[in-house]
Amino acid sequence: MTRTARDLLETTTRDLAPDPRANPLVPLIARGEADRDVLAALALEQGLVIPADRRAFLHLADRSAAEPHCAAFFTALAEGEALAEEHLEPFAAACGVDAARADAYDPLPGCQAYPACVAWLALNAAPADAVLAVTANFSAWGGYCATIAKALRTHYGFTDEACAFFDFFAEPAPDLDRTARAAVRAALDTGSLDEHRARRHGRLLQSYEAMFWAALRSPARPVRRE
Repeated sequence: MTRTARDLLETTTRDLAPDPRANPLVPLIARGEADRDVLAALALEQGLVIPADRRAFLHLADRSAAEPHCAAFFTALAEGEALAEEHLEPFAAACGVDAARADAYDPLPGCQAYPACVAWLALNAAPADAVLAVTANFSAWGGYCATIAKALRTHYGFTDEACAFFDFFAEPAPDLDRTARAAVRAALDTGSLDEHRARRHGRLLQSYEAMFWAALRSPARPVRRE
């Protein structure tokens, strides 16, 4: 039986789904036990991740000239990152982050490993392989964002505007899903997709995302809430 693009995307996403125990921070946020300084660090790290990923996706789009469906996928991702960057500002402000604090902040290597991997993919990965790897990774990220958005409102009193960054990534993206399927379908038709290689990229992305959350958690001190 011929494997469909939908089947491949769903199977890869399921197989690469992280162990729920791999994220030590989101459960703390969900219970309202994460210190606000940790939330500020999350905002500061994302302030570096988002523009870096955007440039990487634009480069992947440029490299996909011969694969228009892949180019459309990465262009859409880059546009999404630009919107996310706008939504990040109110969250950072709600965490007490201003320009001076951002300038003085020293990024955590464990947090910046993820965008470094995305940049590596932009330079080295076959575009279709990167589509499959990135799409599989986004499923876990969207779930984390949904949990955080709810917790910020429930436990931290953040406004809708301050939560918009996480709402954005938590929302379903049917147009992006269709674009990913079209890119994978075209790659399967032309034989330009290497599933083993794509899964290897995806495993690295998931591992580096786990490092991101662990690095943020390591200096955290839970706050007891009455």
